[in-house]
Formats: sequence, structure tokens, C-alpha cells
Amino acid sequence: MTFDVAAVREKNRQRRLARLLVVLAPLATWVWVRHVVRGDPISPGLPNLGPDAILWVPGLGIVLVLALVLILPMKGNGKSPHTIYLPEQIDVSFADVKGLGSVSREVQHTLEVFLNHKRFREEMGGNPRRGVLFEGPPGTGKTHVAKALAAEAGVPFLYVSSTAFQSMWYGATARKIRSYFRDLRKIAREHGGAIGFIEEIDAIALKRGAMEGSTARIEAAGSTIERSAMSSGTGGVVNELLIQMQSFDEPTRRVRFKNWFIRLANGYLPAHRQIKAATPGFANVLLIGATNRADALDPALLRPGRFDRILHFGLPNQMDRMELVEYFMSSRSYVDGLDAPNRIKATAARTMGYSPAALEGLFDEALLVALRDGRREFTENDLHQAQMEVEIGLPNPTLYTPEDRETVATHEAGHATIAYLVGKNRRLEVLSIVKRKDSLGLLSHRDVDERHGNTRSEMVASLQIALGGMVAEEEFLLESGTGPSGDLKAATTTACMMVGVYGLGESLASFLAVPDSPLAPSLVARVLDNPGAKAEVESILAGAKTQTSDLVRDHRYLVEALRDALLEREELIGDEILEVLRLAETKALKSGRVVVHLSEDGADLVEPGKDIDLFKAQAPREQPT
Repeated sequence: MTFDVAAVREKNRQRRLARLLVVLAPLATWVWVRHVVRGDPISPGLPNLGPDAILWVPGLGIVLVLALVLILPMKGNGKSPHTIYLPEQIDVSFADVKGLGSVSREVQHTLEVFLNHKRFREEMGGNPRRGVLFEGPPGTGKTHVAKALAAEAGVPFLYVSSTAFQSMWYGATARKIRSYFRDLRKIAREHGGAIGFIEEIDAIALKRGAMEGSTARIEAAGSTIERSAMSSGTGGVVNELLIQMQSFDEPTRRVRFKNWFIRLANGYLPAHRQIKAATPGFANVLLIGATNRADALDPALLRPGRFDRILHFGLPNQMDRMELVEYFMSSRSYVDGLDAPNRIKATAARTMGYSPAALEGLFDEALLVALRDGRREFTENDLHQAQMEVEIGLPNPTLYTPEDRETVATHEAGHATIAYLVGKNRRLEVLSIVKRKDSLGLLSHRDVDERHGNTRSEMVASLQIALGGMVAEEEFLLESGTGPSGDLKAATTTACMMVGVYGLGESLASFLAVPDSPLAPSLVARVLDNPGAKAEVESILAGAKTQTSDLVRDHRYLVEALRDALLEREELIGDEILEVLRLAETKALKSGRVVVHLSEDGADLVEPGKDIDLFKAQAPREQPT
């Protein structure tokens, strides 16, 4: 099937060849007549300016230089700042678009309509999409998909950052926008289509009401005058963008001149002899805007006819991340076995919340870790190390005093023990007392499966985990210090959300129902300012601390084991944490420090020499690996 875009491109190519022939034919005829018929060949060389040229050539040169100095900046202020990429310059295709699911299919469907726009308009009677808005968090592939779309379409790609439109001169920004759309229409008619891409379009398309919201109040003689703090040119930029997005089929200069001549002729012709004015041809233009602030855009931009479709680029789910992990690993060096399905699934599971760009950067960091050690392939440990450096920061070994070292180890061991005991379907990943950024130690733990919500018991468990370090200090060191400050902040925020947002307290009233304003306090401040809500927060935190204290007292042997392991090794990763905990459980069982219930036939649930999998009383449950 011949695409409409290809047909238009071939027609324009033949027209350009014919135009070139018409221009060159008279010149070629004149050269042939002079060289062959008259025998007077053309001799190249500089023209003879005469003996007095030295008197007037320098003056003419100065005048030309001054003219260029004055005119070029003015021309530059109104010139479109876009960069044109031809299809052969773009090294991205739809084969490189991974982890987008339905968004990728919708983009390909848009491409099909773009390539067959004439059939869609004339045979089916539809209006092709002229504008598509890509919105979503940074790094989710908006620019990547736009480039792939342009490469697959085989048409020029006009890329521009919205900040490049902005100018210090009044009216220059609007002129640049007009110039950009004029070039977009011109190139689309020449090549059968063109794709324009405006990066971070919110910089020039914010809500006009929001921009005008900054006002100055002047009170005098009993009257009040409110003046907008917005410059007179700012709203005009949005207006210009709105106008241009509805003027894709604006007539060309040739059509305007032809219609001027027709109107002139029609002035002398009777009504039944009037010449019909020419109509502008269809400009096959697709404008793509990218933003991570779609809610801040002017509503007039988002209506059909301007941005006909809004596509949301969200963070990839676990299945999408598995596809991305496999794709990124295919072009990088790694040790054998890392591409096994279970390894890929594990990597995808522990990178929940990563954007495609962040995930790609993680593999590059893993290669850098391997390169620092003189290796050319990264391992799974390199991937773990890179993830810690990206998320937490580079290790910054600190010389602790013996007391501080024991305090930090006890604190982190308390967190890990409570996470092991109450963390439902959570994986313990890293336990460390190595200083990183502002943290003296850390516990990293994640959900085994991707979750999109939490129950009340799970939120209470998160409070207990946050308070585990503080309780461990009080239990083993008899007092707590400044270390738990960050934990208390996190626990207070969670408790406030339970009371003020999720209806998990005594009241079902939501503090989110109160409209936000720029000067309004935060949600946590509003909850804590309410005496009844604050009392509920205090009650939830106190109950969580009491439960945590009971767990730490009943499982001192686990805290001690992790504390001693941290003092010896400083950092435990993944299965190393579970090995320490299970060994401590086995020793405690053999020494009689824990109570194990018997099964109905009187046999022990735990056989000697095997890891403990189940306790029905105080003993913890099995952790997923």
C-alpha cells in the first residue's frame, strides 16, 4: 500500500525537478549559443572595477558591515529556534520503545493515521490528529517515543525547547512561535508531512488565569484597584500558541498572491463570471507537546482541535520493567547467568518506582562499578552497589567511637528485626552502618510483589519498623539519643496520613477536602493543629511503640545477632541478613530461649539441624527470598 505521505513526497520531488529544469534551461541555452554558435566562451574571473575602485569599495564595505550588524540581530529575534532532524539522522525506532504497553500501541495507531491522512479525511470523513500531548514524570520516554515516531514516519522532525522561544524583547517570543509553525507547515508541504516536538511546553503554555493570579492591590480614597503582576506579553504568548495550533492550514504566500490577483480580476467581472478563489492545501502536521505538568496548562490548549489526544507516560510496572531490563542488558556486558528469567524478575522487582531513564542509568552505574575494580562485565553485586550509590549516596566511611558504633549497630538491628517480624511480604535488602550522605546507617527493604495500596495493619507495621531503632536503643542502651529523629518524622507523617486522609482513625473526615492555597500549611501541620486529630496521632504512635517494645524484648537474640554481625562486617546484603537471623533462631531454639508449640501428634515442628520455617508463638515467620 502506498502511503499518502510517500505519494505527496514523490509529487513534490517531480515538481522540484521540473522547476529546476525551467530555471536552468535558458541559462544552458545561452551558454551553448555563446560557446558553440558565436565562438565566444565564458572566461571566469573577477569583474574589472576600474582604477578608482579603491576610493569607493572601502566605504561600501563599511556600510554593508553596519547594515549586517543592525539587521542580523533583528532577523535572529524573529527566527524559529528549532532544530531539524531528518529520518536518517534519528537512530531510534519502535523496536527501541520498550515498557510502554498501551501507550506504544496508541502512538503507532496515530502514525498509521498520519501516514494515510488523505484516505482518512476523504474516504472516511474523519479529521486526523494534529496535536498529541505527552504528559508524565521525567524520564518516562516522551522524547524517545516522539523521535521513534518521526523515524518510522520518514518525515522531518522539528525539535525545540519551549524556553528557546523566550526573548527579552517585547513581542519576539510570539514572532518565534509564528516562525516555528510557519516552517513546520512549509516543511510538511514539501515532504508530505512533518512532526513538531515542543519540549516542556508548560514553560510557554501555563494557565492564563494562574499567571494573572499575582496581583497588586492599591487602596486609595476608599477604592481598591487590583493590577495584574503579569507582563502584557506573557498572556499574548499563550494566545499566539492557541492561534497557531488552529492555523495549520493557513494559506501560503503563493496562494495569498493568487487570491489577491483573483479578487482584483473579480472586481471587473460580472457575478456569473467570477473566478473561484484558491483554497489552501492540507498541511500534514503532527505537533507533539511534552510536559510533566499537564494540570498547569491552559485549558484551551487541551480541547479537541488543538491537542486532540493526551497520552500519559507513567512509571513502568513490574512486567514493563522486566522488558526494559532485558532490553538494556542486551547492549551491555555482564557475567553469565544475569539474563536468566528469575534474575531479570528479581531486578525488576527491586527497582519499583524507577523510570526507564533511571533504569538505564542504573546499568551504566553498574558498569562503572565494575570498571573501578578493573573488570569489563558487571555482576549482580555491582548492580546492588550501583543501586545503593544512586538511591542513598556514595559510602563515606567514618571513624566512630566504640559507643557510637554500638549505638548505630543496635539502632539498625532494631529496624531490621522488626521488619523481619512484622513486615508482611517484604524483602530485606541492605543493612549497613556505613555512613552515606546524612545517614549513619540504613535498612533497605521493599515489597516482594508490586503493591498499589496498603491495609491498616500494614501501615501500623511500617510505624513499628520506623520505631524499631528507637526501641532497640532504649532496650539495650537504656536510653535513646538523637538518632531516631528521622524515624520519628516518618512515623508522624504516616500516622497523620492515617488520621487525616485515609480514615483509619476515629473520624472519617478527610483533611484533603479543605482546598489548598499557596499560604496554607501542609497536611501534617493541619492534622497536628487539630486537637482531636493530634490526640489520635499520639495514640496510634504510642500503641505502635508499645507493640514494638514487646517484640524487641521477646526477640532480643535477633537484635543481638544482627548487632554483632554489623559490628563485625559493617554491611549485610540480601540473604546475608536472613542467614544471620535464621542462625540466631536455631541457636535460641537449641538453648531453650524460645517456645515452640508442638503439632497435634506431639512431634516438633522444627527438626534439629534444619532452618526454622514456622513459629506459632513468639518466633518469627519465614521471610521471602
